[in-house]
Amino acid sequence: MATFLFTLIPPFLILIFFVLSDKFKEPTSTIILVFFLGFLICLPAGILNEISHEFFFTGTDHSENLTSSFLGPAWAEELLKFSILYFIVLKRHEFNEPMDGLVYGVVVSLGFATYENYTYVYEWATRVANEEGMNVAEFSYLVAKSRSYSAIPMHGLNGAVMGYFFGYYVFKGEKKYLILSLLLPYLFHGFYNYLGWPNMMIIIVILVILSLILHSNLKKIQYSKKREGETKVIK
Repeated sequence: MATFLFTLIPPFLILIFFVLSDKFKEPTSTIILVFFLGFLICLPAGILNEISHEFFFTGTDHSENLTSSFLGPAWAEELLKFSILYFIVLKRHEFNEPMDGLVYGVVVSLGFATYENYTYVYEWATRVANEEGMNVAEFSYLVAKSRSYSAIPMHGLNGAVMGYFFGYYVFKGEKKYLILSLLLPYLFHGFYNYLGWPNMMIIIVILVILSLILHSNLKKIQYSKKREGETKVIK
């Protein structure tokens, strides 16, 4: 039970914080849709990661580090999350202010992270434990616990950064925000994977600070409004 709770509760706590802190709440049906779409992109992400590994891996430790970070998951997973924002969320009428970009960025990222977390805890951990002759239950618990304060917040808060700048791009129309919405999550994700434990926690600290600053900035803008709504420059 503890393993199951560590697997599911952390992503939902982050999601609840950002969704409920939105002054103008998003429709529950749209939140569920975007979260589910985050689930679905796990499949193409896995395929792209395998293709990247086969293409870039040369048998060296350096190539292994790069194919597991900047040349693999960092670009594939962040690009797929971004595609949901650009091709699905952008077209929704509910997406009518910058804070919505941040909220949906978090939601799609945590949809992805929740399913990925399940596969690591209940599939990858089981396989590794059996290969190494370890206790499956104990190892799965350790994996779930460690990911609760590492991979889960990395995905969720990276989604906040992506969504923040995507929202500004949509409502301000400046291409620099579009570039930042892809570039920053790619770099954070890449360095997180490349640095490994425990140095990856530096990225988590940076993401916590940055995402809370960006969120606070949008909250101030929201509370200056009496009602929701802005005009999209990008449609």
